[in-house]
Amino acid sequence: MAEPSRPQPYQPGAVSLFFVAKAGVFAAAFWIWLLVLVLRTDSATGLQVLAATGTITTTLVAVVLGARMALQHNAAVRHAEVKKLLVDISWNAFAAAGNAEAGGGRVVPFPTAPGDGERAAQRPGVDRVPVHDRGAGERNGGRDRRR
Repeated sequence: MAEPSRPQPYQPGAVSLFFVAKAGVFAAAFWIWLLVLVLRTDSATGLQVLAATGTITTTLVAVVLGARMALQHNAAVRHAEVKKLLVDISWNAFAAAGNAEAGGGRVVPFPTAPGDGERAAQRPGVDRVPVHDRGAGERNGGRDRRR
């Protein structure tokens, strides 16, 4: 039997990839600018410090955004696997309960909730009386406060 096609899980897509690529392009531009400034001059200038700062910042941003996108992708895959597993478990439990009712099953069916009449029979010696049927004296501990 062919496996049914399932919808694809959420994957971090074009927007995340755009920001990672944009940060990578800026980082590459700052690296090139820093390299050109270092090769052209012998002493450290303010432009080299600015280029170095931009290089460090944009490289870190690109790495952080790339790691975030990878984590989102892994989380989306794990979430899809958990959802698939839960569906499989619930389907198997449903099928097993149906097989158990047929008499040939090896699985004990889920217990059903007892009705109201069965609950009272489960607790011997307990007489249930609704609150609205009690007298005013029983509600107030034997004292009538309406005097």
